[in-house]
Amino acid sequence: MNIHDLQTRQTIIRLLSSMGSAKEVSQYLKRFSQLDAARFAVVKVGGAVLRDDLPALVSSLAFLQDVGLTPIVVHGAGPQLDAELAAAGIDKRTVDGLRVTSAEALAVVRRVFHAQNLALVEALQAEDARATSIVTGVFEAGYVDQATLGLVGNVQRVQLAPIHAALKAGSIPVIASLGETAGGQILNVNADFAANALVRELQPYKIVFLTGTGGLLDGEGTVIDSINLTTEYDGLMAQPWIDGGMRLKLEQVKQLLDGLPPSSSVSITRPVELAKELFTHKGSGTLVRRGERVLQAEAWDQLDLPRLRTLVESAFGRRLAADYFERTRLHRAYVSEHYRTAIILTREDAGIYLDKFAVLDEAQGEGLGRAVWQVMRERTPRLFWRSRRGNPVNPFYFAECDGCLKQPRWKVFWYGFEALADIAACVEHCEHRPATLEERALENLP
Repeated sequence: MNIHDLQTRQTIIRLLSSMGSAKEVSQYLKRFSQLDAARFAVVKVGGAVLRDDLPALVSSLAFLQDVGLTPIVVHGAGPQLDAELAAAGIDKRTVDGLRVTSAEALAVVRRVFHAQNLALVEALQAEDARATSIVTGVFEAGYVDQATLGLVGNVQRVQLAPIHAALKAGSIPVIASLGETAGGQILNVNADFAANALVRELQPYKIVFLTGTGGLLDGEGTVIDSINLTTEYDGLMAQPWIDGGMRLKLEQVKQLLDGLPPSSSVSITRPVELAKELFTHKGSGTLVRRGERVLQAEAWDQLDLPRLRTLVESAFGRRLAADYFERTRLHRAYVSEHYRTAIILTREDAGIYLDKFAVLDEAQGEGLGRAVWQVMRERTPRLFWRSRRGNPVNPFYFAECDGCLKQPRWKVFWYGFEALADIAACVEHCEHRPATLEERALENLP
C-alpha cells in the first residue's frame, strides 16, 4: 500500500468513526478484510436508484473501494425501460410481475441495459474508482415460458470467470441482468432473480438491496431497523400492513437466507447510507438475518452455565462473581441458541428484575439483542432494572421504559409499574443491590 492509499484509508476510517465508534469501525473493517474478495458483498441496484440517486451511489461504491473492499454490483433498469419502450410505441405487459419481452422489445432492453451499465461504470471512473462493465457472459439462462413471456429468462447457471477477472484487477464488477441461452440467445432476466442467483453461487457475507425507501417500512411508514427471521418472520407476515410488494420481498429474502451460511445477511438501505449500514452497529436501513432461536429456562440446570458465564464476562469485559449462579434467584433466562445474547431475570421482593443483558461484540449490529429482548418483553409484563451512567445501551433502555430515575451512580428504569409505592421499592432495591461483576477489567486479571 503506497502513502497515498494509506492516507486515503486513514481519512476514511476517521470519517467512518464519525458515524459510529472507532471500535465498531475497526471491528467491521477487520471482519470484512478477512473475507475472500468475492465474498464481501453483492449489491443489487434498482433502475430507480440509477435514475434518481446516481451521485450518492457512485460515492458510496467508490468509498468502499478506497477502504480496500470491492463490492459486486448487479443492476436493473425498470423505469428506464418503461420510458424507452413507451417512446418506441411498445406497450408494457407483465405476467406474474415479469415483463413480456418480444424480439422488438428485446432490442430496446439490450440498448437500455448497455447504456445504464456504461453510465454507472463511467461515473465510477470519473470518481477515480476502478470499475468493469459486464453486460453478458455471467448468467446462463433458459426460457421461463416462451409462449407467454417471450424472450424472458431464468438463471440456470452462473459463470464467475468475468467477475473473478475484474476482482483480481481490483475493479468493481458492474453486471447487467441480461442472460443468454447455451445457444447464444440474449434473454431479459429480472434483476432481483439475477442478484439472487449470483448470491446463491457466491454466498457473500453481505447482500445489499439499494432502494429509494431506505428499508422495509412498518405500518406507520417507519423503517424497521432489523429483522430476526427465526423469531419474527411469522409475526411480520401476519401483520395487516404488510402489502404485496413487501410480502414478496420478505419471502424472497427468507428463501435467500435459508440457503446461505448463518453469518450472511441482507441489508436494505439508501445509497447515501451504505457505509453507515455496513460499518456501524446502529446501521441505517433494514438488516435481515436468519437469526437464532431463543432458548428459555426457569432453572440454572437447564442452561450450559460455563457458556453463559463466558458470554456474560465477554460482553461486559469483567469477571462474574464466582458464586453468581448459587446466590442468584433466577426467574427466567432468555438465551440465543448459540449463546451470543442472554437476558437474565431474577425474582426480587420489589418484582422481576433485569439483572443481565449481555450481547457479544460479534453479535452487535445483527439485531439479535433486540430479537431476544422482544421475546422477553412479550412474556414479562412488569420489569425494572438499573444501568450505569454512560452505558451505550441507555438510549435503547429509554425507548423501552415507562420511566427512569437518575441516581448518583445508576439510572433506574422500569415498565409496567404504576403505583408510586411499587416504583419506590424498585428504586430502593437498585440503590442497595450488591454488584455481581468484579470491578477490574478481564485483561487486568491474572
